Amino acid sequence: MTAAADVGGAVADAHRREWAVVLAATVRVARDLDLAEECVQEAYAAALSAWEREGVPDNPAAWLTTAAKRRAMDVIRREQTFRSKLPLLVEPEETVDELALDEVGGQKEEQVANLESVVPDERLRLVFTCCHPALAQEAQLALTLRLVCGLSTPDVARALLVSEQTMAARITRAKKKISAARIPYRVPRPAELPYRLTAVLGVIHLLFTAGHTAPSGSALMRTDLADRALHLARVLRDLMPDEPEVRGLLALILVTDARRGTRTGADGRLLRLEEQDRAVWDRAALAEAHELIVAGLRGGRAGRYLLQAAIASLYAEASTYEETDWPQIVALYDRLLSLWPSPVVALNRTVPVSMAHGPAVALAQVEALEQDGRLSRYQYLPAIKADLLWRLGRTDEAAAAYRQALELTSNEAEHAFLTARLRMSIGS
Repeated sequence: MTAAADVGGAVADAHRREWAVVLAATVRVARDLDLAEECVQEAYAAALSAWEREGVPDNPAAWLTTAAKRRAMDVIRREQTFRSKLPLLVEPEETVDELALDEVGGQKEEQVANLESVVPDERLRLVFTCCHPALAQEAQLALTLRLVCGLSTPDVARALLVSEQTMAARITRAKKKISAARIPYRVPRPAELPYRLTAVLGVIHLLFTAGHTAPSGSALMRTDLADRALHLARVLRDLMPDEPEVRGLLALILVTDARRGTRTGADGRLLRLEEQDRAVWDRAALAEAHELIVAGLRGGRAGRYLLQAAIASLYAEASTYEETDWPQIVALYDRLLSLWPSPVVALNRTVPVSMAHGPAVALAQVEALEQDGRLSRYQYLPAIKADLLWRLGRTDEAAAAYRQALELTSNEAEHAFLTARLRMSIGS
């Protein structure tokens, strides 16, 4: 018999690593996202007791997949039996998607196998599937991050800057629309992939963002999410190598993730960019990103991911933080804002503006964004405001802004950093 603590840890690890794979395999049987999610959750719950009795299996994902698929087939068979006994009370199915995978009956397997060879990665296939054009893009992002990527509803809400209640309702509405509109689970046809690409890129970017700085928890990063996003970006680049924004997203992830090992000190303390040891940054990743960026910029009009990658690359190219080409970064942000007028982009732009034109100019822009209201749940707005106020010698106001940022922060490493900054502003 395996110790309960060991089993709990194994199940938690399998949830972090294998949730998307187990869900993807199960939804191919269930052909219903809601049912598949329920069956996968039951499989994880069953693992807690079964693995304690029998020991943790050598292949937890395979065990969980088998358990979830069996549960789904049991539910399907029960519904089929019910329908066969009450034929006059149940309307016949209006539509059956000819390309839907029917593992229970074994129909159309060859056609679907051909389509799946186009998107060979199980996780990426499910991302494309969930990004169905019948759903609003906000719903596509929310549903995919929740189901495919395994983020909790509160973490998805933080990633998309809405309340937890709003996010829960958005996910519920998306599931209901899938059911009401009889949107089937099937692999998109090759011709459909470009129409879903914008949402797929958004999912991978948000997944990496949630891994780069975890929305909640004790660690600054969730390396499992960051690694998954990098893997998906590479697979997507192999699938669609001629798409500039696919290359741009891969470059953005590479150049940002190159600093992974230097973002915290030996004591776990968050290190600002100017404190990080640039000699330890992943030079191979930076070089690969640089090639992608240069090729992309030469190829024509840059998109939002390529411009973000170019900005991140300029930060990385400087020998020291002080030698960063701040005016050039501001200019790139101006291009990015014209293409993607996001309040988050506008806030990020204030950091190089403060270095190029002074903290007072940047503070005025931050205060304008604060009045706008769209970033009222975004902890980095009061954090940046606090830093600018502190640099201007307005320490009491800085302390108030740090307190506001602390109220919005759920990541413990960021919370500790902001607490230290608050103490510094009070002490000064």
